[in-house]
Amino acid sequence: MNQIPGWSHETILAAEPVSASKARDFVCQHLVAHDLLYLVEDIRLVASELATNAMVHARTPFVVTLSEMNGVVLLAIRDGSTSVPVPTTPQVMDMGGRGLVLVELLSHEWGASTDGSDTKSVWASFATRTRPGPARLMA
Repeated sequence: MNQIPGWSHETILAAEPVSASKARDFVCQHLVAHDLLYLVEDIRLVASELATNAMVHARTPFVVTLSEMNGVVLLAIRDGSTSVPVPTTPQVMDMGGRGLVLVELLSHEWGASTDGSDTKSVWASFATRTRPGPARLMA
């Protein structure tokens, strides 16, 4: 199967509260530039949740990567912790614990992995409306 060339953008953010907003702005800027306006709200919310998790739990600078290839947009956040996130089932009155629930609901799929030393990456994928079909592959 031929791969359709994609794109990739990356930024490094500090472990400070303003970084969640910076992650949202980064995602919005690049999705708009690539004419993917219909994905902005979902991916911005997921970026905010994953960035907040990196700040609160890893407490290290983190890398936000937004890329697209073959009809899939991938958001990944890599931080300086090896502790992978574990989804919880929050109670009605809990003030937190819903971030990964939102990530699961809004993304096509998501996951986390460690590099075996000192970082982890949490990612979420989103399907675009332009998935390649046989006619596009032949062009």
